[in-house]
Amino acid sequence: MKKKIQILGMGCPKCNKLYAAAEAAAKELGIEYEMEKVSDINKITDMGVMMTPALAINGEVKFSGRIPSPEDLKKAIMESK
Repeated sequence: MKKKIQILGMGCPKCNKLYAAAEAAAKELGIEYEMEKVSDINKITDMGVMMTPALAINGEVKFSGRIPSPEDLKKAIMESK
């Protein structure tokens, strides 16, 4: 099943770093995935995020306000439904 990985943020350097880290983790896992940047503040707050950067997988927010370690990213991607 293809996983939708969303990076929520306004395009700051941390948001870009999280995007790259999440994409690298998904590639390392060898899964089917789709990356999306969400920069619309209304969409971000609708998802319950108050601090960026944030990462959501299949619409569920996994991390907010920080860049998780590569291990945490891979674990979150694998555990997401």
